[in-house]
Amino acid sequence: MEFTTGGRLEVRITPADVGKRVSVRRLNDPGGGPQKFTDTVGVLTSWVGGVLQITRKNGEGVRIADTTLVAGKVIPPAPGARSARPPVRRRGPAADAHELDRVAARGWPPAERARLAPPGADAAGLASGSGWELRAAGGFTRRANSVLPLSDPGLPLDEALRRVRAWYAERGLPAYVQVSTGAEGTQEALADELARRLWTREVSAQIWIAALAPLADRPQPPPLPATGGGDSSGEPAAQGPAGTGAPELRVELSRTIGAAWLARYERAGQPAPEVLQVLTGGPSVWFATVRTEPGGLDGAGSEAAGEAVAIGRCVVDGRWAGFTAVEVAPAYRRRGLASAVMAALASKALAEGASAAYLQVETDNAGAHALYDQLGFRPHHSYHHWRAPR
Repeated sequence: MEFTTGGRLEVRITPADVGKRVSVRRLNDPGGGPQKFTDTVGVLTSWVGGVLQITRKNGEGVRIADTTLVAGKVIPPAPGARSARPPVRRRGPAADAHELDRVAARGWPPAERARLAPPGADAAGLASGSGWELRAAGGFTRRANSVLPLSDPGLPLDEALRRVRAWYAERGLPAYVQVSTGAEGTQEALADELARRLWTREVSAQIWIAALAPLADRPQPPPLPATGGGDSSGEPAAQGPAGTGAPELRVELSRTIGAAWLARYERAGQPAPEVLQVLTGGPSVWFATVRTEPGGLDGAGSEAAGEAVAIGRCVVDGRWAGFTAVEVAPAYRRRGLASAVMAALASKALAEGASAAYLQVETDNAGAHALYDQLGFRPHHSYHHWRAPR
């Protein structure tokens, strides 16, 4: 990390830079250990009374006395590549956190919603990116049962939070606010205010993004026998011996959600109407199923036969394809089924005109991080669910 200009350390930030991403170096306390300096990178949330509040990418707040600063600068947005650019179809997507938060919300719609917004605000709400979106779905996932703060709610913060708590209390639900951090234009200041009001950050997750075409073009694993497992390397298992008669595992795509898919989905159990409304909602939804016995759908839209050993869901929304509910039965893991499910869904999304992919994954899910990194996804920003004081 370089701070010097002509060989001198300089503090080149002021209170006017609140809201910008910065990098600072401060002098440690004399008894703080052998390191003389500590570097901090994040969004400058506030600078009041001689104390800076910097929120790191993971949502952690750091308070620094300005008298300890020895260097500081604003970090400009990373410039785009100027040479050797790949074809547009394979280039990583460019997006801001505000766009991604709205797209992800449309891809996981609640059963019920309300809105706080300034008088005269665009009635489109979520589509226009204005106000606060209050979402409820009978408690099924925090994403569908939390406030999405898109912009000014049109009320003082304390009054807005009071109305939020009352709205969720009427539905017998805890009040959550979903707050994004770690990218240009995210909501570190709101996170700081919630912490001051003793709201608790319960769960942290990340939005990862990737170009869609490379995911769709990934080679499919060979047909896999339904019996036996893969090895521990993470590579697909080889084809079983010829003539065994074992049914092959293949990815089936459908517009409808079937009984086998729901039986594999670990979050739902016996699905309530709100669960089905969330799962089937969105601009253009596809479901992928890998079953032990291939076959078509019955007249009710349920699989005619076979247990689902891998599933996935994709919502196509303009240029974006959002992946959720990618799950594989424990006995069938490390056989390439998760990659196959996502590649099949990506191909369908690509045919509908999408060019970019996103997904949401909890911060501490190391196994999922390894898979998505292998598939070309990279973290874009974090989001956190803050719960009202009990």
